[in-house]
Amino acid sequence: MAGLYDEGFTERLRQGALSLRYEWGLGPEADVRLLTLSENATFLASDPGRAPIILRVHRPAYHTLAEIESELAWIETLRASGAIDTPAPLTLASGGHVAQFSDGNDTRHVVGFAFMPGDEPSAGESLAPGFELLGAISARLHRQVQGWQPPQGFTRKTWDFDSAFGAQPLWGDWRAALGLDDEGRAVLETLCDVLKRKLDAYGKGTDRFGLVHADLRLANLLQDGDKLSVIDFDDCGFSWFIYDFAAAISFYETEPYIPALQAAWLKGYRTIAPLDAEHEAMIPSFVMFRRLLLTAWIASHAETQTAADAGHGAYTAGTVALAKAYLQAEA
Repeated sequence: MAGLYDEGFTERLRQGALSLRYEWGLGPEADVRLLTLSENATFLASDPGRAPIILRVHRPAYHTLAEIESELAWIETLRASGAIDTPAPLTLASGGHVAQFSDGNDTRHVVGFAFMPGDEPSAGESLAPGFELLGAISARLHRQVQGWQPPQGFTRKTWDFDSAFGAQPLWGDWRAALGLDDEGRAVLETLCDVLKRKLDAYGKGTDRFGLVHADLRLANLLQDGDKLSVIDFDDCGFSWFIYDFAAAISFYETEPYIPALQAAWLKGYRTIAPLDAEHEAMIPSFVMFRRLLLTAWIASHAETQTAADAGHGAYTAGTVALAKAYLQAEA
């Protein structure tokens, strides 16, 4: 992904999205501008006389077309059930939901969504009421999944120990983390051993493992007054339900207000569905699972703005410190 933030690169993607504008009923005067760029590129498309829409240009060679269509099928089911507020996928003029354009030797899939107002919530202890809402949202997601039979051909990635830290990790190898020394590597190897043992013992029963959003961090939430909506199901897949809380505190795991957010999330969750002490006790393990997974992601995506904001080597050092505290508590 060299050149990810090169101006020519982003302009190519913008022009590719713009070339498909008629698929979403946009006219020749439509304007397409970049909103966010991480691995996917997200654009705001506006056209005089109609509501704006969101266009997501997918990175190549990550999700298959079937995986993208499966994501959209779940979103449409969630919207129809009223489980959560999330933007509607838009149908193409040519049919279906996924357009594409050629970018050199790559094929870029593009999906359109209705625009939804709101802003990313600000981090801090003041987030507690929002996390109570998020806990209830998470419980509704999990309850819907437990009672849903996905359509034939439904396929999404699995986020478990093997896919995260096994021989072919989805987000790269944490051992390549910037600034990781021999002492830190030994700590994280021990962490891996403990996590595998605890996750194997916890198991993958239907009361704890299923389809999850898997990336409910602040960047994927929209707050509009008292309303909290969820966006970006791009990483949804099969994992443990409690993992959704761990993902929600991504990049803020060391902040002193996290216990308050956890308490609020649990309170909100239990207004919708029961959550036994067995599951609550696994929260620290899933926080470390997510933290180590993000450490691997930063190592393999060091050129991204998200990695730079996290602090590269500083994030690695924070992971080692968290792992030491976790291992001491588990001893």
